[in-house]
Amino acid sequence: MKNLGLMSVALSSVLAFAQPVAAQTELTMYYPIAVGGSLTEVVDGIVADFETLNPDIKVNAIYSGNYDDTRVRALSAINSGEPAQLAVMFSIDAYDLIEQDLIVPFDDLATSDADKAWLGSFYPALMANGQIEGKTWGVPFQRSTIVAYYNKDLFRAAGLDPEKAPTTWDELVQMGKALTNDDTYGLMIPSTGYPYWMFQALAIQNGKEVMSGDGLTTYFDDETVVDTLEFWQSLSQEHGIMPEGTVEWGTLRQAFLEGQTAMMWHSTGNLSAVKKGASFDFGVAMLPGNVRLGSPTGGGNFYLFKNSSDAEKQAALKLIKFMTSPEQAATWSIATGYMGVSPAAYETEALKAYTKEFPPALVARNQLEYAVAEFSTFETARVRQGLNNAIQAALTGTKTAKEALGDAQAEAVRLLKPYQ
Repeated sequence: MKNLGLMSVALSSVLAFAQPVAAQTELTMYYPIAVGGSLTEVVDGIVADFETLNPDIKVNAIYSGNYDDTRVRALSAINSGEPAQLAVMFSIDAYDLIEQDLIVPFDDLATSDADKAWLGSFYPALMANGQIEGKTWGVPFQRSTIVAYYNKDLFRAAGLDPEKAPTTWDELVQMGKALTNDDTYGLMIPSTGYPYWMFQALAIQNGKEVMSGDGLTTYFDDETVVDTLEFWQSLSQEHGIMPEGTVEWGTLRQAFLEGQTAMMWHSTGNLSAVKKGASFDFGVAMLPGNVRLGSPTGGGNFYLFKNSSDAEKQAALKLIKFMTSPEQAATWSIATGYMGVSPAAYETEALKAYTKEFPPALVARNQLEYAVAEFSTFETARVRQGLNNAIQAALTGTKTAKEALGDAQAEAVRLLKPYQ
């Protein structure tokens, strides 16, 4: 009996050793998927690699629509007591998340020399939206600039140099006219989804920012900003190179692939999808300028939610550091078209080989030299919606550019006054 007892104890020990180690820390990460390209499998693959290297951490990735959907769902989960330790949300959400006391700065957790070096490794232009009052609240991952996609076959058919996209507003109009015919528009700039983003690009190119750097002031009714919206109107109403009314963000890529437009402005996040879907020779270029070149940055940052345990915060930081590492950032960029978020990503063998084979993958990165922070203020969602409404009112002809932007400015002043 004694021997049987010893055998039983030994067998129990072997079985216990053979069982998989239970995850010590479980993370819930909210992630937007309603963007260019098919991202779920890519993110799942990166998460699986992380879990293999870190068997003590379990990651539950919850895919939740576009950026606005993700913010709503993540914050609803937090308010109802459901777990949420981190999320990729709009880089421009930082002011609102800070105001609601929902996130913690990375500086409070990333305290070692290696951590500080990691925080300093990203492109400064991509850090601009996440760094507020001396602290880092958001770390870049799914990041972009607006780029110009163009159909080289249609350029050739119109007698234009297929290797030369417009570099100025005048060239944009001239080439747009040469490319416009009964079946094809010369240009489409989306005015639903994220019209403020496209408008900010135009305003920058015209030499004027639409907001201050502290999130407290907007300049919607500035004469140069009004002139910018009038130029956008003129592309359809005067020059006829773009459809009248609004151009849909969600269907524009397909319109480009079907030859309905020779040029489109869109996120670099669509690059891999356009590469896969185009049946014609296409090019990618930086946006044209008027007073200067320029595009706002765009896309999502990682955020750490405050209502988490210390162990969860450290595990979430570990995951974010893994996903933003040069090797993973390179994998991400190749699979999606989004930028590698650090110079080191472009020094990996994988991304060097890919960009040598496919140079358009460098355009969005190169445009960072001329990029500015994406539009963001306190009360971002409501201020932004006022600007979106103004843009669409002008493009559809229900208001003049001056009237529409004047109304948006008055509403922004009212919303921002409590924060000043």
